[in-house]
Amino acid sequence: MLDHTHDPKLKSWVASANGHPDFPIQNLPLGVFAPEGGEPRGGVAIGDRILDLPAALAIGLFEGKAREAAQAASGATLNAFLSLGAGMRQSLRSRLSELLAQDSPEQDRLKACLHAAAECTLRLPARIGDYTDFYVGIHHATNVGKQFRPDNPLLPNYKYVPIGYHGRASSIRPSGVPVRRPRGQAKPAEATVPDFGPSQRLDYELELGVWIGPGNGLGEPIRIDEASGRVGGYCLLNDWSARDIQAWEYQPLGPFLAKNFASTISAWIVTPEALAPFRIAQPGRPEGDPAPLPYLMDEADQREGALDLELEVLLLTPGLQAKGLPPHRLALSNARHMYWTVAQMITHHTSNGCNLQPGDLLGTGTISGPDQESCGSILEATLGGKNPVVLASGEERHFLEDGDEVILRARGRREGYVPIGFGECRSTILPTV
Repeated sequence: MLDHTHDPKLKSWVASANGHPDFPIQNLPLGVFAPEGGEPRGGVAIGDRILDLPAALAIGLFEGKAREAAQAASGATLNAFLSLGAGMRQSLRSRLSELLAQDSPEQDRLKACLHAAAECTLRLPARIGDYTDFYVGIHHATNVGKQFRPDNPLLPNYKYVPIGYHGRASSIRPSGVPVRRPRGQAKPAEATVPDFGPSQRLDYELELGVWIGPGNGLGEPIRIDEASGRVGGYCLLNDWSARDIQAWEYQPLGPFLAKNFASTISAWIVTPEALAPFRIAQPGRPEGDPAPLPYLMDEADQREGALDLELEVLLLTPGLQAKGLPPHRLALSNARHMYWTVAQMITHHTSNGCNLQPGDLLGTGTISGPDQESCGSILEATLGGKNPVVLASGEERHFLEDGDEVILRARGRREGYVPIGFGECRSTILPTV
């Protein structure tokens, strides 16, 4: 999928795009935005501006497949665009790259189609029909397992099955929307009966979100060699977790109220085409681990189905803000630490005939790295709250407190290519009602 749109020499006439940490011309992610006083519509992030797709369509800048794709991406949701698949996405990407390139003859006409991103409101980019959260970060699974089962952290099925659970789509919100601390039942170890009240062990989870593109019919599984073609794009995902509620309720059926109160995603859909330079081979499994079962095994997917994406978690507290201090880095991890590929997640999800639809969202599960500086949750970083995070403000955090803001970032870097990012996934915790 590497082509002229990835050329590191390519510059844009939108000056802020050149050297932009997230949205250079080599990225071109899509989303839904509302300009001040305007209605939601489809747009493309370019530097610190947003290209208004309906406005660009209205002045006749797209033809053929690129026009069809731009029309599908112009509404208040991008579900129609996601359903189109790779060919149409590539046509739109190629035309957008031409229009926004430094030598574009259309730049004077296009200037009127740009909005300052800071003056716009970003919305959820698609209507999310269903949401499934996986558990493919093996370091996270091991770290959490050690806290409960020191001698046997991973259960026997982990290395055979891409573990997942069905989440709650209705409570997913875009970056910037605050999260209310949940209430629920919890039973401390020293208590004889549970109590009901605000969660005292609120946590973040560092994840990638996977947008489903073309879906499948009910009863029609997606083969592993077809699965990558069903990915419509990627985002960042913070699947907030109330660990005290979770510890009490999750047996025997798994996550419920500890997870469904809120999830936060970055608002831009970064396409598979934009991420092509950052594809890598799936890391080899440790000696002694079982090979994937045949329905989950594909040579091409093993050769290029993983992503080399730097993943970062930052914490901004009221104390840091009061002293004018920057956010504290909690973790620096990488998407290469996923034990299962995205294609394997999709294939397993549909292997029983489950139907996925355009705009469905999959979460990878928490992606931690192999060391303490790459823990994707505060549960891991503090060893269950025993070793607090000490901040430059003098504050300590065992778990998250009201007023804390968690910020997720992602960046693809590779020598010979321009780095691209996802835009921030951030949210502030509000007190319980």
